[in-house]
Amino acid sequence: MTPGFTSKYGVKTLVWFEEHDLLTIAITREKTIKKWPRQWKLNLIERDNPEWEHISFHLLSL
Repeated sequence: MTPGFTSKYGVKTLVWFEEHDLLTIAITREKTIKKWPRQWKLNLIERDNPEWEHISFHLLSL
């Protein structure tokens, strides 16, 4: 297992993601979201995935 957030905290469920055309935009967005208060992040997830369903299965069908 690669060291990092997911292995440290045992994260196994993907509940939210964003797509961007450019890697630089994606990195900027990630850095912005990391600075947000926790409640803002929870609101972002719950806006699109209120049941907190594992969405990686849905990505396979895209």
